[in-house]
Amino acid sequence: MTGPERTARAAARASAAHAGNSPARRTGDDAGAGPAVRTGTGAGPGAVTDSAAVAGPSLTERRKAATRMEIARAAAELFMKHGLRATRAEDIARAAGVAPRTFYRYFAGKEEALGPLFSAGVEKWAEAVRDAPAGLSVPDALRHAVVQTLTPGAGVRPESMEWVRSLLRLAEGSPALLRVWGEACQGAERTLEGVLAARLSHRAEVAGDGAPRGGESRDGEPGVGEPGDEESCGGAAGGGRADRGGAAGGGRADRGGAAGGVGSRHVTASGIRLSAAVAGAAVRVAVETWAAGDDPADGPAGPVPRALSHLEALRDFPWGTA
Repeated sequence: MTGPERTARAAARASAAHAGNSPARRTGDDAGAGPAVRTGTGAGPGAVTDSAAVAGPSLTERRKAATRMEIARAAAELFMKHGLRATRAEDIARAAGVAPRTFYRYFAGKEEALGPLFSAGVEKWAEAVRDAPAGLSVPDALRHAVVQTLTPGAGVRPESMEWVRSLLRLAEGSPALLRVWGEACQGAERTLEGVLAARLSHRAEVAGDGAPRGGESRDGEPGVGEPGDEESCGGAAGGGRADRGGAAGGGRADRGGAAGGVGSRHVTASGIRLSAAVAGAAVRVAVETWAAGDDPADGPAGPVPRALSHLEALRDFPWGTA
């Protein structure tokens, strides 16, 4: 096994462990499933899974998750109907058909009750990246997931997108609710970290079996290569030729190059974590800016075109490397 393969494997194990410990993974799709890895839209024999894909949740865990999701839906309906300020935790409990003590067993306050609903949405996108065909590069897998999960009438119901818009507008006026949204996004980022680690580890293994090493895969995804490859991820300034995105001044410079010696394309844990954060922010900002306006979800200024535009701006980003 080559050095890059060992690095990618270690990064995959570390990132999968982070993802598995994330509280947001305790909620799933609309049914409120637990942390089992799903193989939804786009999944198939070629989908990439990670080492966290083990036995599913117990019956007790599934029941708890279902109760949490029922409370979350009741909270969302009341918030949109009466507003955040006028809605009490007791009102949510009554609407969900549970006792107030049951509500407080699951949530510290009314704002936290939206956590499972927020998490289900953002986790769905992260897991769609996992379910993308294994042959797709990281940028292609990210775009695939955006289309699969944010297209009204395909990956999501049109009315659900309007719920998203209403709830995010409520969050803008409530620091407590905005914190819940942020925590859900952070949990999905941890999930995505494990997903990207598994995908890049898989590609490193393919490269180790004889695929071109150190080259550039389509749409700007870096290959996994050795130090001294023709075009490297760290970039350099110092004497020789400069490649696209590099710095002038001699020396080899790579896409998005940085000064400081010969770079490498080794996948690292920090690179994977940064990649998950960047990709998550690109999609999150697309949804938030769409929600702040009045553009239809299926229009040219909807969340899908916005997210794809943000990901296109990251064409030269060195996915998984640092």
